[in-house]
Amino acid sequence: MEVMPLARGFAAELGGVGLIDVASSEAAYRAVRAAFETHSVLVFRGQRVSDDIQAAYSRAFGPLELVKVGSVGHGTFYSRLNNLAEDGGVVPENDRQIWRARANQLWHTDSSFKETPALASVLSARTLPSAGGETEFTSTRLAWERLPDARKALLENAVVTHSYANSRDRIHPELMTAAERAALPPVRWRMTWRNPVHGRRALYIASHAYAIDGMGDNEAKAVLAELIAEATRPEVTYLHRWHPGDVVMWDNRATMHRGRPWPLDEPRVMVRTTIQARDEDGLAALRPA
Repeated sequence: MEVMPLARGFAAELGGVGLIDVASSEAAYRAVRAAFETHSVLVFRGQRVSDDIQAAYSRAFGPLELVKVGSVGHGTFYSRLNNLAEDGGVVPENDRQIWRARANQLWHTDSSFKETPALASVLSARTLPSAGGETEFTSTRLAWERLPDARKALLENAVVTHSYANSRDRIHPELMTAAERAALPPVRWRMTWRNPVHGRRALYIASHAYAIDGMGDNEAKAVLAELIAEATRPEVTYLHRWHPGDVVMWDNRATMHRGRPWPLDEPRVMVRTTIQARDEDGLAALRPA
């Protein structure tokens, strides 16, 4: 397996190994898992990907998350991120799917708003527009390590509240359905997620986060905004430009990501599988005391 770095300190393209190898070989899985723990974002090129292949690869890392109510693919393991209508045409710009795409253009961490957060996400490109639609990543592990020691001491055990409504309401008051609001109450997590393999910590924040225990609303929002802004400076991010056959996996414990705009009169179809975190992934220590 060849590991080719893509950004400063995180993100790598893997060569000589593919999704099917990881799904069928313990040795391939262990090699890719080690790269995942180190680089946080993994890029596979030229994959012949299908739903079944993507799910088999993802299951090597842990149990799959069911797509939540209100999303395309609800009740399955496949979150279908697209701008297509039921007849196969492109939806109009005021469609809920376009609102969702705009919400995904906020810096976020998948499933931080759920009772069981995500270890990782796997995203495959199925139909690509002629331009735009990139996915941008940043390392919240490196962002944490750049903070002064005094700042780390104040924040390491802080407890943050995450809510899906916090990010969706910023885009449109009707984006989040009543069923989603009922199914997804706010959850609380520590501000840092420690990786049990190598002991390095990462900030666990992003657009779903809005409150910090012991702080007033304005102070908490200012702290979170400052941390996100520092973590996402352009010079420390990785912008993935999609090509047919690309599959990207990222560590939700140690990254934030966002989608980028594309011409909305062109179709864009992506499929995401999400792997639930387990206690052995550091989840137990993430829970507030």
